[in-house]
Amino acid sequence: MAEALITALKPIVGGKHPIEAITLLPSGNGRYEVTVNGDLIYSKAATGQHTTNDYVVARIKERLK
Repeated sequence: MAEALITALKPIVGGKHPIEAITLLPSGNGRYEVTVNGDLIYSKAATGQHTTNDYVVARIKERLK
């Protein structure tokens, strides 16, 4: 997913990349959460199912507008 985010959110030529940092924190049972600036974008723990990279990228793009 980190690679998908970096690729999908490439900066405009000469511009700054909108992602300053990506932090992956180990968890148990395959759970993960995606947050942007402290706002929860997706939680596998809450939904009980995996999501797609496209879904996460779209939600992040909405937040960066």
